[in-house]
Amino acid sequence: MTEPSRFGFLRAAVASPELRVADVSYNAGKIEELIEQAAAGGCGLVVFPELCLTGYTCADLFYQGALLSEALAGVTKIASTAMQARILAIVGLPFAVDGRLFNCAALLSGGRVAGLVPKSYLPTTNEYYEERWFSSGRVSRADTVPFGGYSVPFGTDLLFSVKENPAYTMGIEICEDLWAVEPPSGRYAVAGAILIANPSASTELLSKAEYRRELVKQQSARCLAAYLYAGAGPNESTTDVVFGGHSLIFENGVLLAETERFSFGSQHESADIDIERLRNERIRSSSFSDAPSSMFRHVEISGFEPAKEPISHFALKRPVPKTPFVPSDERNRDVNCREIFSIQSIGLAKRLLHTMAQNVVLGISGGLDSTLALLVTCKAFDLLKLPVSGVLAVTMPGFGTTGRTRGNAERLIAGLGTKYLCIPIGNAVNGHFKDIGHDPEQHDTTYENAQARERTQILMDLANKIDGLVVGTGDLSELALGWSTFNGDHMSMYNVNGGVPKTLVRYLVEWVAEHEYSGEVSAVLNDICATPITPELLPPSKDGKISQETENLIGPYELHDFFLYYAIRCGFGPAKIAFLAGVAYADAYSEEEIRKWLTIFYRRFFRSQFKRSTLPDGPKVGSVALSPRGDWRMPSDASEALWTSALVESWADKPSDA
Repeated sequence: MTEPSRFGFLRAAVASPELRVADVSYNAGKIEELIEQAAAGGCGLVVFPELCLTGYTCADLFYQGALLSEALAGVTKIASTAMQARILAIVGLPFAVDGRLFNCAALLSGGRVAGLVPKSYLPTTNEYYEERWFSSGRVSRADTVPFGGYSVPFGTDLLFSVKENPAYTMGIEICEDLWAVEPPSGRYAVAGAILIANPSASTELLSKAEYRRELVKQQSARCLAAYLYAGAGPNESTTDVVFGGHSLIFENGVLLAETERFSFGSQHESADIDIERLRNERIRSSSFSDAPSSMFRHVEISGFEPAKEPISHFALKRPVPKTPFVPSDERNRDVNCREIFSIQSIGLAKRLLHTMAQNVVLGISGGLDSTLALLVTCKAFDLLKLPVSGVLAVTMPGFGTTGRTRGNAERLIAGLGTKYLCIPIGNAVNGHFKDIGHDPEQHDTTYENAQARERTQILMDLANKIDGLVVGTGDLSELALGWSTFNGDHMSMYNVNGGVPKTLVRYLVEWVAEHEYSGEVSAVLNDICATPITPELLPPSKDGKISQETENLIGPYELHDFFLYYAIRCGFGPAKIAFLAGVAYADAYSEEEIRKWLTIFYRRFFRSQFKRSTLPDGPKVGSVALSPRGDWRMPSDASEALWTSALVESWADKPSDA
């Protein structure tokens, strides 16, 4: 059992309380109820809407001193409740200073107001008329203001850092600030704020919810931050407008939580924000690190306690997809697949144009990778308006070839209409065994790799013969694990699959079978997807079935793709990756199995870098690539000890976590 905070997760909530316009006592009570609910759910932070203590729609009642005084008393009471709950809270209230009234957000910490942030941009168009009552925080002269007998930092230049964990640094902007040309959150993020809170009161209009959602999404991505947007609900005055209570939590462009709109009752939604992932993203982003930073005042806050319940009692509140490389939005599946095919096929087409080649050669095994490569090659020829007769598909049956895979390869080639050549490699490989003195009954690495290198030699020589290029078929997952024969299937003249992980290869071939072809071609593609993954280098069983299944040897590709994504794309350590895999695959693999295959992943990844250092060219398709000329630069002799020992140590610590 593992604490979420151990791996850099912060559980935070956005809330829209039931309220009565101008009834501060009632509103404070509803806010306190939500604070206690959020804290009971393990949240360390909860954000409430703009002017939620009074109601955003008080209009000229904001001129009433009684309302302003009651708001101050209400926020003091709420601060005490938040302290007892060990949670940070952000609430909205009107606050007067130096003869001006400001629309403010108060951050509550340790039983008091830790800071007051006034709104910078006051809308005065259409239904909004804030400049009638409020002044912009940009014209404030005060750096601190008196509040309940103590001095409180005041201004738009405040950043709040949690004493217990300085990585949790937060900036606050209010509603319209986000809609401005240059939202304050951009400056906050560059100055170190990894959390952006936005207490808001945004009216509902036709199509506005989607625009609002997209705005928050883009700002969270632009800032490489978590964005917590809390919207005022329908209990606000409906004299001329309606508020929906639309609240959102986004993390770097990914929606983690969203409330239902138009609910009269109080509601809140929470999510586990991955602070470590955001920090890693910022470190990797040169444009972010090079951005000029403005001067800000840092306010240290406390009274914060992240969720400590074990995950077995406390389910992680964020999506952890089993296949992070596979697009999750089924509605856009067609668009996603066409995009991937376009990247692969355009890459090959450009290489053909550059070399003036009108012929290609590729080996077809009846497996997933070579199938995808052949489909992409045919599309590239179609783009260039070249006849597919320039595609030479070669089957090279060896000692492990089965009737199923060979039959599927031949049926696919016939269905696509490319040229076909079958060259059995048994005699050539046996002759080679005789030359080097290898016993053909000894089924070792030499036995396997000799077949792979013989096939590559055939393809290379055929390419020379027809004045063409060898198209590679190996995928990104195999490159990560080193599951290729050096100077065998590791080599080609252009590899269209080098940026595509195995789980995505299957996804693409399944889509092609469903949407691009019908009849015989569709049927054979479906059977290829259903065939166990195998290099077919060892003889089949007595009944002619596949005897060598890759995933029984090196582990499930779905797990290895999961490990690859979180290790390379996110920069996570072994213990966190094992934890996330346990969440995603709780119904499929035990913790012991996950750690076993993760250890193998690290060992193979580090020991196979020399193969990746000499990769042929090929297009990058997604956010992870291992080309030594592009995304991944690593010494071929780096040690894996730090990573494998960390995994062993985290496993040894397991009993103390329980």
